[in-house]
Amino acid sequence: MAEREVRLMDGGHVVLVDGRAQSHVDLADPTRLAFDYVRRMGDVIDALGDPGAPVRAIHVGGAGMTLPRYLAATRPGSRQTVLEPDEELTALVRRDIPLPPRSGIKVRPVDGRAGLVDLPDGRADLLVLDAYDDGLVPPELLTAPALAEVARVLAPTGVALLNVVDRAPFPVIRSTVAGLRAVLPHLAAGLEPATRRARRPGNVLLLAGAAPVPVEAWRARSSTGLSPYQVLDGGQVSSSFGGGTPAQDADTACWPG
Repeated sequence: MAEREVRLMDGGHVVLVDGRAQSHVDLADPTRLAFDYVRRMGDVIDALGDPGAPVRAIHVGGAGMTLPRYLAATRPGSRQTVLEPDEELTALVRRDIPLPPRSGIKVRPVDGRAGLVDLPDGRADLLVLDAYDDGLVPPELLTAPALAEVARVLAPTGVALLNVVDRAPFPVIRSTVAGLRAVLPHLAAGLEPATRRARRPGNVLLLAGAAPVPVEAWRARSSTGLSPYQVLDGGQVSSSFGGGTPAQDADTACWPG
């Protein structure tokens, strides 16, 4: 059975599962995003549409609810649904680092794939996939059928933001890019230069939509933080991570584990 705890660390509360840090939450300042990859995801949220305008958001994976809290603080009035299957973890978070009152955040105790299937068409302006099991995205969330569900629940101008960990030669990223392109043709990516150059594994953020995604607005934010990173447009995504094939549900056993 997984060991879950919330520990005071780094000026905030860190949610750990089996010793692995899942989330950092600063209750005094929910706009403080301590993990680099989460800060990059916040940059994407800031780049969407009109600054501060509320959105309808779906989060696949919740843990400490860092990004839902950020979105509630920076875009008040947003309606958010979090798909988080770990009910014990959610109970721990509610007890030790509770969500603010009237946050607009609802948590459903369901896994991401089943939760997506149950959502109506066009439900989300923003869908964030940041779900992990032992440090990797559950493969069933990145197959062609799963990505088709992601596209289905997005509004016509909605975007999907996926956080995927991979290493050279990037089989998961290449397959996911191909799967996204089949249903959401406009793509961008954010990652560290060392990851792009295959020097080390890392988090790769994939931003996808049926309509053009805000590449330049995201890129403008990518160089302003303490840990600058690269934002790739659609052509650069193809150059760096093209050549893959969308995965089916039976195809993921050979992915890195």
